[in-house]
Amino acid sequence: HRLRIYLCHSLEPDYDMIEQYVASLSSYSADIDFVIILIGVLVGFWLLLAEGLFFGFIFKYRAKDGVKADYITGEEKEYTRPITWAHSLVLLCDVAIVYFAVVIWIDVKQNLPEADATVNVIGQQWAWTFEHPGPDGKIDTDDDIRLVDELHLEVGKTYHYKLSSKDVIHSFSVPVFRLKQDAIPGRIITGWFKPTGTGAHDIQCAEICGIGHGMMGARVIIEDAETHAAWVQSHSTPMLADNTPEQGTTGEDR
Repeated sequence: HRLRIYLCHSLEPDYDMIEQYVASLSSYSADIDFVIILIGVLVGFWLLLAEGLFFGFIFKYRAKDGVKADYITGEEKEYTRPITWAHSLVLLCDVAIVYFAVVIWIDVKQNLPEADATVNVIGQQWAWTFEHPGPDGKIDTDDDIRLVDELHLEVGKTYHYKLSSKDVIHSFSVPVFRLKQDAIPGRIITGWFKPTGTGAHDIQCAEICGIGHGMMGARVIIEDAETHAAWVQSHSTPMLADNTPEQGTTGEDR
């Protein structure tokens, strides 16, 4: 744990670079960024070292007039020893990547913290339907708020999501959460996230799901507690709650 904190501080400028393009707005998004940067730094180091040696040897040992080439079998210890050292160091780097990846995977995918609220996420060709708890705070009740392509969340709350698909495989992708989870027909997949910042951000389908895949975009709107409570109250009438599209609905129909 201390090693990960140290490495996080060491790679802090790279985090800033990532967040310039895609904000980091979930409780585990920084951990996922850390693994991505760790892989990039380690692989980049070995790439530059290998290419540097490769071109260095090309120029150092290029053919020269009057110099006879040496014949080596590659079995001599003076040649195999550096390769063994490099191989061992690469394996250590692989172990470090696997270790941090497994620790973070367990935290994100295996551990399911207690939820403050639950939302249903339904994929279909070609729209996302989101079912939010109404004033009673419970999902799958009569006052649920159903919206197409718009997910409303309260910042600082831990949410469970129940992900399903009505037709083909979709992929629920929320870049600011560093979340990507396939939606599989016939299954309900439970996951979680905890928003840590407010604003409106993109939701994508990251699995080619048919001719309308490219227009299957949505938004997640993260609000403070007061704003979210007001939104729930303003959308709690039966007329506004029944907003689920029929299967096969297209962007033009909506």
